[in-house]
Amino acid sequence: MMRALKYICLILPLLLAGCSTTKRIASDDALYDGMKLKIEGEPGEKVAGGLKSEISKSVSVKPNNPWPMTNVRNPFPIGLWIWNHWSGHKHGFKHWVYEKWASEPVLISDVRPDLRTRMIDQVLHNNGYFHSSVDYKLTHGRNRKIETVTYTVKTGPAFLLDTIELLPDTNHLAHLIDSVALRIPYLRPGSRYSVDSLASVRTKIAQTLRNRGYYYFSPEFIEYLADSIQNPGKIALRMTVASNLPAPALRRYRTGKVTMIVRRAGNEPGTPDTFRTERGATLVRFMPSRFRNGLVDECIVTRPGRRLTLRGINNTQTRLSRLGIFSNIDISVQPTDSTALRRGSDVLDVTVDCTLDVPLEARLEANVSSKSNSYLGPGLLFGVTNRNIFGGGEQLSVTLTGTYEWQTGRRRSSVFNSYEIGLQGSLAFPRLLAPKFLPRLRRDLSWTRITLNADLLNRPHYFRMAQFNASYSYDWNPTRYSSNTLTLLKMTYTNLLHTTTEFDSIMDANRAIAESFRSQFVPQIMYTYNYDRMFGGMNSLSWTATAQEAGGVFCGLWRLAGRKHEKQMFGIPISQFFKISGQLVYGRRLGYSDIWLYGRVASGVAHAYGNSAQVPYAEQFWVGGANSIRAFTVRSLGPGSYRPKADRNGNYFDQTGTFKFEANVELRFPIFGPLHGAVFLDAGNVWLLKDDPERPGGKLRTKTFGRDLALGTGAGLRVDIGMLVIRGDLGIGIHAPYATSHRGYYNMTSFKNSLAFHLAIGYPF
Repeated sequence: MMRALKYICLILPLLLAGCSTTKRIASDDALYDGMKLKIEGEPGEKVAGGLKSEISKSVSVKPNNPWPMTNVRNPFPIGLWIWNHWSGHKHGFKHWVYEKWASEPVLISDVRPDLRTRMIDQVLHNNGYFHSSVDYKLTHGRNRKIETVTYTVKTGPAFLLDTIELLPDTNHLAHLIDSVALRIPYLRPGSRYSVDSLASVRTKIAQTLRNRGYYYFSPEFIEYLADSIQNPGKIALRMTVASNLPAPALRRYRTGKVTMIVRRAGNEPGTPDTFRTERGATLVRFMPSRFRNGLVDECIVTRPGRRLTLRGINNTQTRLSRLGIFSNIDISVQPTDSTALRRGSDVLDVTVDCTLDVPLEARLEANVSSKSNSYLGPGLLFGVTNRNIFGGGEQLSVTLTGTYEWQTGRRRSSVFNSYEIGLQGSLAFPRLLAPKFLPRLRRDLSWTRITLNADLLNRPHYFRMAQFNASYSYDWNPTRYSSNTLTLLKMTYTNLLHTTTEFDSIMDANRAIAESFRSQFVPQIMYTYNYDRMFGGMNSLSWTATAQEAGGVFCGLWRLAGRKHEKQMFGIPISQFFKISGQLVYGRRLGYSDIWLYGRVASGVAHAYGNSAQVPYAEQFWVGGANSIRAFTVRSLGPGSYRPKADRNGNYFDQTGTFKFEANVELRFPIFGPLHGAVFLDAGNVWLLKDDPERPGGKLRTKTFGRDLALGTGAGLRVDIGMLVIRGDLGIGIHAPYATSHRGYYNMTSFKNSLAFHLAIGYPF
């Protein structure tokens, strides 16, 4: 019986697809089966980029039974079949199915292609194609009641700007408008006439004026006169201001009174209390409430007596929002009284009305992780955050995490269950806590963070390790594209609580790895710089660089304290090393499509010195896995041409290095809706800067660098729903840096063994 039901479920869509879906369609109408768009430009003239996309968006109509979130038709029109065959039932099962699943058809008469040709014509005119022509044609396949609309567009020549006349320089406002217009690249002879570009110019001018004190100036106060007769095929453009320009738009304004009102959470009633700030603002607090009065001067950019600007209002909104302590922020600008504008007053008052949010927040997260090294297991996170513990937007967070994993796959040698328990505490201040004599950075984009972490990691067949971290760091963003993180001190203590005989045998076989696992203090100073920018919607650039120094500064302070020969704390060695790493990612949109080509280069170097013979294991480099060389699993490559013995358990311990190089190229393209595809090529490896007799071939050498690079290719699918990207990549190995049973550059033992599948969240870079 169950097998019969399965067969029915499989063939039912096919049967429904074969049944008539046009039974109730009128004889002079047809089902709409989508559109095609053909654009023919003038010979020798390139059609404006993005024109096809703009036309498609303006006239596109979803066809019958499309796939979700797409305009691609589904070949199984179940909803249409139900609409055609099960209508008219007022009760019973068929009525219920009709109400739930029936899809009303989209007809050619609903689409109205004749009307949409006029819409296309308007789009062409707005883009400077005044001699264009648009036509459409209806075509059908075997079923004459299902038709496709094909729009044919002949653009004709594009009209270009010839002469541009600005405002006469008769007053400060006209002079300012002209100075802004002269700096806009579009307003040059030879630019194609475009309504959208001209609207963008108006917006740019109005925004600049509002940032110069003309607070009531709007884009619609700028007008254009375009003449295409004076010089056929060209546009003579004249900029003017509206004849009915209101008097308030002609005046520059100063800031009068600045008032900030802080209401209690949930607008609960309270007693208002008034304070005067150092910079002349007035604070009205509804008591009792937790709010530090100094935030008014720190966050409100607008000052009494200064020029009133839109930028100041927006920056005030941004700074207050970033505190994360308000549920509502309303900024209003108004005259001092109802007669002020009529009297020609140039003073406006600013009122900031805020409502405090409930500060406590708790979260519980459960997940299941599947890693590229064949580990699978659930995880749990519970966290509590107070977002306003001291009344100044300070955030205190306590988080408890736990994970449990076991090894799966063909290569598991034993049951490898492990768990990790962690406790993290963090206190973040929305400003830089530094001595006053140091120059102040932009407070609205600055944070001071103090963190404490404790983790217990258990690998039952190898070791049990405890790790403790404490750090003090600054975060600040000097520009909208760049960010900085300076960690003045990060103290890490690792301690191997227990090891097994098997783990000890692995460490005995490789003293360098054993040295990196030793119990030690790691005092670090770290700096990270990140630059991320999009250029004109066509190019993207992301650059990240990190520099770390461990032990050197700390040991220097130790010597100043009189302990010249001691490099220990509580009898435990202090690790000394430096580490530099970075990556550069460049993306290029191909044409005006949604196809992107990305390239990535990543490298890093680490070196132990002084008190340490090896860089701590956690600070060494590794490659392979979902975000690296996807044809190989994580920690299955390197260092160099070294390959552990196949019969040795735990061989991933020694596949790390102190130098890393990776290079990736990936082509990303849409398939339909949220489904995207990618093809990629990955190369890279890790090496040692020092010789290690236990890992022959692992040292970085110029003459073997090319052969030591692992190479892989592959393809992947991604479901991108904006907030979340689920990615599946299938890597195919081309070249392994170690010796195999095959000679030549392609040395994979078999195609099947060269495959590696990775399921991950987010893009690889």
